Amino acid sequence: MNRKLIRTTLAEVKGREPHHPKDRAEGGPRPAHRPGGAGPSQSRDSASASSAAALGRKKIPQSETNAEIFYYKKQMDAHTLMVIVLTDGEEVEGTIEWYDRSALKINRRGAPNIMLLKHNIKYMFKAEDRDGGGGGGGESGD
Repeated sequence: MNRKLIRTTLAEVKGREPHHPKDRAEGGPRPAHRPGGAGPSQSRDSASASSAAALGRKKIPQSETNAEIFYYKKQMDAHTLMVIVLTDGEEVEGTIEWYDRSALKINRRGAPNIMLLKHNIKYMFKAEDRDGGGGGGGESGD
């Protein structure tokens, strides 16, 4: 069984109702649950009671952080020369023309353009970082 550690947000904590009956009476004019009676607030209360936050469960975090999208967009806009290392060790050097969920299109100098499937990519880095890595001196531009 997989269990994930999920932290509660401040909005969820503020949205919870107080646990003590004394606090409820001071906190608001109407009680959280009405015995019997139907009305528009009854359906809203029951809907919120069945929500994950009201039951004490925590929401599942988003699967997309958009960090990958931001990185690709930044490198595309700057026409940064990238080195893409594939799972078999082969290196492809070029600029990223476009990307989607499963592939990258790379423009290469002196070679045909190529589309790489992301599951075949081991890692990538800027070509300027290949020699020396982060260079303290020399020909550093921006």
